[in-house]
Amino acid sequence: MSFLRPLLALTVFTALTSPALAQTQPMPLPMPTAIPEPQDRAFPGTLTVSVDATDTLHHVMSIHETVPVPKEAQQKGEMILLYPMWIPGDHSPTGVIEQLASLHVQSNGRTLDWKRDTVNVAAFHIPVSATTPTLDLHFQLLTPIAPGQGRVVMTPSIVNVQWDQVSLYPAGYFTRGITVQPSLRIPHGWQLGSALRAGVYGDETHFNATTFNTLVDSPVFAGRYFRKFDLTGPDHVPVSLDVVADEPDSLDATPTQIAAHQNLIRQATTLFASHHYDHYDFLLALTDELGGIGLEHHQSSENSAAPGYFTEWDKTFPERDLLAHEYTHSWNGKYRRPADLWAPNFNTPQRGSMLWVYEGQTQYWGNVLAARSGLVTKDQGFEALAYMAASYDNQTGRQWRPLEDTTNDPVIAQRAPLSWRDWQRSEDYYVEGQLVWLDADALIRKLSNDHKSLDDFAKAFFGTNSGSFVVSPYQFDDVVATLNSVQPYDWAKFLHDRLDTIQPHAPLNGLTNGGYKLVYTSKPTSFIKASEAARHTTDLSFSLGLTVNATGRVGREHWMSPAFKAGLVPGVTIVAVNDMSFTPQRLLHAVTDAQKDPKQDIRLIVKSGDHVTTVSIPYHDGLRYPHLERIAGTPDRLSAIYAARQ
Repeated sequence: MSFLRPLLALTVFTALTSPALAQTQPMPLPMPTAIPEPQDRAFPGTLTVSVDATDTLHHVMSIHETVPVPKEAQQKGEMILLYPMWIPGDHSPTGVIEQLASLHVQSNGRTLDWKRDTVNVAAFHIPVSATTPTLDLHFQLLTPIAPGQGRVVMTPSIVNVQWDQVSLYPAGYFTRGITVQPSLRIPHGWQLGSALRAGVYGDETHFNATTFNTLVDSPVFAGRYFRKFDLTGPDHVPVSLDVVADEPDSLDATPTQIAAHQNLIRQATTLFASHHYDHYDFLLALTDELGGIGLEHHQSSENSAAPGYFTEWDKTFPERDLLAHEYTHSWNGKYRRPADLWAPNFNTPQRGSMLWVYEGQTQYWGNVLAARSGLVTKDQGFEALAYMAASYDNQTGRQWRPLEDTTNDPVIAQRAPLSWRDWQRSEDYYVEGQLVWLDADALIRKLSNDHKSLDDFAKAFFGTNSGSFVVSPYQFDDVVATLNSVQPYDWAKFLHDRLDTIQPHAPLNGLTNGGYKLVYTSKPTSFIKASEAARHTTDLSFSLGLTVNATGRVGREHWMSPAFKAGLVPGVTIVAVNDMSFTPQRLLHAVTDAQKDPKQDIRLIVKSGDHVTTVSIPYHDGLRYPHLERIAGTPDRLSAIYAARQ
């Protein structure tokens, strides 16, 4: 018997028999002071944010921030500071509040006791008075050391500073009304790229004063190995490619490769007939060590790619639509934005009901602009499109969940790994949204006898107010009205049918109206081969319904696929294939052998922890890989879509 049980019994008995104790009621916890709603007014004074990002050994950034205390806060006796949580582009509350540490607050040399809000843990209540004109904040950002702790932003050769992670701001104001003076210290001799501008760059850079909105929207890539390439287009608005790398050899770009990136600027500005920046910086990290990223900003973007992005150009094309995607966001997502994705500050919840425009059409233009610019060939663009079309056409989750509902996934899952991604669906508004917009483009071309296209929509919808940085929100009816102005049609029904209803197949009319159909052959495309090599996987998604790495570990698996029905699950390791130890090649041979002999199933021995199981897969349809095949006698609109504009 536990010695605690008699003690607990005695405590209960005493409480029940003591009149004084029996009448005692729990005291309610005091309610935290209400956090003021943001108001569209100027904050009186300028914040300073000074970041020391030199401790790459311990992956720690040290921050000193000063915040003027307004008179109204002094009179109230309290100031509330917020840590940014709703970061534009993430579509969910992804602020890394758990990484903030060692917060000390002082004023006039006196330490002030701060208190975290018990409801909103990203809010800090600080006592102030007439004798506290300015708050001095000292704190740290303890960035991840290993990928399992979050995204790595500091390595021995690269630092990625995202200002939302290293600053707090006063509650009660639109963030566009808060002025801030930022500075950054980086390791000696390193160079940096950012949309922020400064008079002098160096080990310690003092950037020009800006608004807190713009600060958060202007991250920094700094590195030991750095090159800047000029991509400025025919409109003479400065554009640069700022590249950092793990190794100096990764920076060896050829003139032809840089010319393709310059063509991206020309093709995008031709498409949108406008720009919404006074300069633009592509921030590109060529790395195996820094955490992967693709994040849009108004005048820059954060991107990462394999170290061989330039030096193994023939192998890296599957990831070369990333820059085109993030660049498109300067028009679609940053300048024009769904109304429920605009917020007055970085702690107001956002909603993503129209992410199928924000991300879906951006995904479409990313694929198209990559081909138009020469970052990929037309055939490579077609191969990527075939793979995406097949993936979503075969996705079982579409049997129960409409596309529109996936716009809630950034908040539901926050991109956490899912056990059955194929059945659950997750942020499908990206690629299925791409297919919806391909469908719209091909239909506009067909209805207009090829006189109009989605290019006309892009100019009309995103090309307004050239040079303006002011966000232009939109709603569903605005999208429909612009589509109708380009080509009259029942676009509301067109979109509702594809977004709000259960559809057994992906929207593939864009392929057929474009002059192509989706087919499967036993030969993988160069896109699939390059993707397999980059991920060190064997892709049997369209045959057995799974991917497997070089050691036999099962990765992604389709719900109700042959592998699923046989009892395989993601995460198990295939030990043997048809009585031979596992190799990827033996698994491929087993699939082709089973096609030749309908009586021969594919026999596997699989291991999960200490459990070993024998699995038999009765699959006899051979290897299947998606391709686009030309439909004879039809207009080749898809080639016209991918063709460069003059």
